Amino acid sequence: MASGGEQKVVLITGCSSGIGLRIAVLLARDELKRYHVIATMRDLRKKDRLVEAAGDTYGQTLTLLSLDVCSDDSVRKCIDSVKDRHIDILSVVFNDVYTASKFAIEGFCESMAVQLLKFNVKLSLIEPGPVHTEFETKMMEEVAKMEYPGADADTVRYFKDVYIPSSIDIFEALGQTPEDIAKCTKKVIESSRPRFRNLTNSLYTPIVAMKYADESGGLSVHTFYNLLFNFGSLMHITMSILKCLTCSCLRRRTISPD
Repeated sequence: MASGGEQKVVLITGCSSGIGLRIAVLLARDELKRYHVIATMRDLRKKDRLVEAAGDTYGQTLTLLSLDVCSDDSVRKCIDSVKDRHIDILSVVFNDVYTASKFAIEGFCESMAVQLLKFNVKLSLIEPGPVHTEFETKMMEEVAKMEYPGADADTVRYFKDVYIPSSIDIFEALGQTPEDIAKCTKKVIESSRPRFRNLTNSLYTPIVAMKYADESGGLSVHTFYNLLFNFGSLMHITMSILKCLTCSCLRRRTISPD
């Protein structure tokens, strides 16, 4: 557990649902009351679920504030509202643009981690794979209803018949819950020597190993290509078997940051 007896201030974005909500509630309910959680969201009209989940911690170890990270004015107002003015920041079509945003966070944090050590600040990345949230559910529902008037037939066929079914298979076989991610995050916060990278799902270890086994990147690229386009049926069967074998047990095991 991290040293120091004073209550730590933890600011979390996106607390109206999903991972943000679960991390906020888990920390606010800490039995030793080691955390004062500043739970934020863009639209405070969506606060009901968080307030209900927080229970009697709301207004005690959990404070709710409005925050839109895309607005400098909103960020300033939020920081000014935090009494101690001491905040540790936790990060944050096909999936390419979304994936690129995650790569940007990783590169940013790699650079910042080196510089922050000068000030005795330890930075950690929480790296989950698929997570069952409302975001995922809504995305799949919307995709099923969408039309693609500007796309060619081959692209539409690939998207509907290959990409979407494969994504659903992966989420069903490997997906974790927001609670799983919250528990891993709490472990990192409480560690005296937190890792820089924290993989939450042990089932992804072989994939990570494959990426690092070939520095050119060709091994992972060609493996995933073949799984999608040449062995799609095999991938579906493999994911189905994995789903049955794990029964949610293995995919909910988090890798300890200690």
